[in-house]
Amino acid sequence: MNASESRPVVGLTAYLERVRTGIWDVAAGYLPADYFQGVTMAGGVAVLLPPQPVDAVGAVLDRLDALVITGGYDLDPAAYGQRPHPETDRPRTDRDAWEFALLRGALDRGLPVLGVCRGAQVLNVALGGTLHQHLPDVLGHGGHRAGNGVFARLPVRTVPGTRLAGLIGEGAEAPCYHHQAIDEVGEGLVVSAVDADGVVEAVELPGESFVLAVQWHPEKSLDDLRLFTAVVDAARTYAGRRCG
Repeated sequence: MNASESRPVVGLTAYLERVRTGIWDVAAGYLPADYFQGVTMAGGVAVLLPPQPVDAVGAVLDRLDALVITGGYDLDPAAYGQRPHPETDRPRTDRDAWEFALLRGALDRGLPVLGVCRGAQVLNVALGGTLHQHLPDVLGHGGHRAGNGVFARLPVRTVPGTRLAGLIGEGAEAPCYHHQAIDEVGEGLVVSAVDADGVVEAVELPGESFVLAVQWHPEKSLDDLRLFTAVVDAARTYAGRRCG
């Protein structure tokens, strides 16, 4: 089987949290199954990447064909020079450090990157951008996060000429669950989707390498695999160049 026919390896960042299951109450690395189901349904092999010492990043990236930075708790506001809002989650500095290091290594290598929700914020902050820490303060409503695990479905509009527009067309009904969002856009990034409130819902890096991040949760709509297929296809191309 040549590289173009193989199943590329896609790493997905994961939580490291206290988990209770049966009699056990332990720290565990985990990720909701729909993330890696999206990758495998699109033809890739999914590998979970829970936080660990950042000196492992090079060895990890050597074995990957693409990176997905997944959703999760809020970034530490210190990463973009702000004090925490009362509604901002307790910092998970181990995960922040791990994902920033993975992302920087991936960008240096030209490794394909897909960011999801928190992943879009990681990409933006890594490139010098900032975040709105609590959207209801900015918009006057909490429509981007219904709460209680219920995902709001919001129409998003893509920006013509962007990679995202080429993948999904003029827009989509996006499953959203976020109370934070991009404020100042990071250096080099292009906004590729917004919602009716003008909130940035996707960013990307122009150029040959696949670097795209959406504020919504495509893993909650696995009847539409276009974003997962795009990153798996980019991973297959990357693997082919590496093997060539």
